[in-house]
Amino acid sequence: MNNKTLREVLATGERPKKPSALSASLTFGWRALLKIKHMPEQMFDVTAMPILFLLMFTYLFGGSIAGSTGDYLQFILPGILVMTVTMITMYTGIALNSDITKGVYDRFRTLPIWGPSVLVGGLLIDVVRFAMASAILIVLGMILGFHPDAGVWGVLAAISLLLLFAFSLSWIWIALALVIRTEQTLASVSMMVIMPLTFISNVFVDPDTLPGWLQGFVDVNPISLLVTAVRGLMHGTATFEEIGWVLLASIIILAIFAPLTMYLYRNKE
Repeated sequence: MNNKTLREVLATGERPKKPSALSASLTFGWRALLKIKHMPEQMFDVTAMPILFLLMFTYLFGGSIAGSTGDYLQFILPGILVMTVTMITMYTGIALNSDITKGVYDRFRTLPIWGPSVLVGGLLIDVVRFAMASAILIVLGMILGFHPDAGVWGVLAAISLLLLFAFSLSWIWIALALVIRTEQTLASVSMMVIMPLTFISNVFVDPDTLPGWLQGFVDVNPISLLVTAVRGLMHGTATFEEIGWVLLASIIILAIFAPLTMYLYRNKE
């Protein structure tokens, strides 16, 4: 085949421009939304789980711990909100691990796009899912009698801080998804990490009621720091120090795991 024939066979038009980082990220975010459309059961953790947790813990333990379910609701709702959203974050890594297992990940790596857009797009939609879970829990809490002393702005500030922490926490599960081979193993490892952090915290009870040796762990537990700040923002008692500790924890997690994740992503075989 001579050069003239080759030019006639090949496309002679101008090659499409490489999509921007924002465009590629939004495209992968749209892909995540379409997966939810075709598999709506993925929203179970966002819709049913927050409702189940709030009702179960409020009415099972409220009377014995606080004397009344109404008083306990004011205490536990911010904690359940934090517990629910932080537990949902692990599904970010599970979704990526699923793509890797099915071979979709390898196809994405061959595309002429900004490499991290695959991860960033999924994270953007996950933040939307976190916000939905938060909204459902707050609305249910209001129906049951929850009254945030700081009003709407306090609730919005609390949710914003929670979303920031959840975004940073998601990078841990993404990093694990790149080194763990199966979804089942990743889910087991994630639960082994997140369950102790959420249950050995101040989500359900005041740390002052715990044994002294356990209080030390609870006081430095990042989940406890987040619950304290979220609870304080909703009830108007938060201090700059409480909020600052959460911001610092979020920055440290991002500073460690975002670069590590990108390194693993680029060098994944």
